Amino acid sequence: MFRTIINAWRVKDIRTRMLFTLLLIVVYRFGCFIPVPGVDATKIAGMIEQYDMLGFLNLLSGGSFADFTIFAMGISPYITGQIIIQLLAIAIPALERLQKEEDGKIKLERITRYVGIGLALVQSVGIVLSLGSGVVKDTSFLTYATIGLTCTAGTALLVWMGERITERGVGNGVSMIIFLSICSRVIPVISTFVEGVFVTNTYKWWILPALLVIVVLLVAGVVFVDKAVRRIPVQYAKKVVGRKLYGGQSSHIPLKVNANGVMPLIFALTIIQFPAMIVQFLNQESGFVNFYKDYLSSGKPVYYVVFALMILGFAYFYSTIAFNPIEISKNLQQNGGFIPGIRPGRPTSDYLAKKVSRLTLFGAVFLMFLAIVPELVLHGFGLKMMFGPTSILILVNVALETSSQLESMMLMRHYKGFLG
Repeated sequence: MFRTIINAWRVKDIRTRMLFTLLLIVVYRFGCFIPVPGVDATKIAGMIEQYDMLGFLNLLSGGSFADFTIFAMGISPYITGQIIIQLLAIAIPALERLQKEEDGKIKLERITRYVGIGLALVQSVGIVLSLGSGVVKDTSFLTYATIGLTCTAGTALLVWMGERITERGVGNGVSMIIFLSICSRVIPVISTFVEGVFVTNTYKWWILPALLVIVVLLVAGVVFVDKAVRRIPVQYAKKVVGRKLYGGQSSHIPLKVNANGVMPLIFALTIIQFPAMIVQFLNQESGFVNFYKDYLSSGKPVYYVVFALMILGFAYFYSTIAFNPIEISKNLQQNGGFIPGIRPGRPTSDYLAKKVSRLTLFGAVFLMFLAIVPELVLHGFGLKMMFGPTSILILVNVALETSSQLESMMLMRHYKGFLG
């Protein structure tokens, strides 16, 4: 990957894209230090240790939420808006038609942008109100309006920067912003562990090498599964057009082992942490709170079972959205393609659905392992999991995606030079 970056830097066009991306990165990190007026950031930073959902939001915002800067909400409202629009496109035929049209995709992207910005406004004001009047210096309407508008403007600016990075920079802009947010928390976490081992003696000396081994194994596993592809062979029939013979070539349908990526894990993590956040705002002596702490809280066996089942369910749910075997079967049949040994039409769609179902099961089991086993190991060490499996997946996937895009840009440059 480093060799790819060095080689890409030598190409003027790609170097310009990389410099443009770095410029927007500097702007983003600079904005992470501009505080929102009217908020007591020290009290919010203290509450992050109590609420897991706030800690997850702080991680995705690169620590901006703890300081409650203009980028406190991060880019997560826009991602939530994308998920909502994708789900609504299944139930609303008008949105489904927009997905299939070239102009419709632009309109759908505009709708997603508005939904994400609206969620940022609701989320910023809602979180400040739910945390109580102690986090704001003045409880007037003007203060809450200022907080909401400032955080919303910050999210809108991040969405704009993400789109500019995608168009004129390197990599996917939204993914790059999340990648930078998570990376910005790496050094503080490492310094905390080093201080705990060598200064305060909070942790044993062997914890650092043990954590290093765990991280290396997780990264290697994510890379291996992300690169794994199941190739379905496809043969195209020969046909005569005029006096020429066309077709007859062989190809394949690439089916990724973990085609859903991190989405099932994000869905499951968001839903399973939502009751925890509600419980922390309720009366701690109520029966529901006691039931939750005894059976469904983090660290309990029932919690991990429910978490695993939710990952499995969302994996199959998202697979049905992203992959349509019937449509692929029709496209193959219309273009004279067939899978050797499988009849065209319904048998082909059933065969593809069966293969995708098996791959989805494997990908879901991998996500279960990645989500639960490291947490159990760290819990056995007496450590709190500061970087979850979602963070590791995002970091590795974005790094691989950016490296692949740089390689594609360099390959296109070679092609242009050859054709020229």
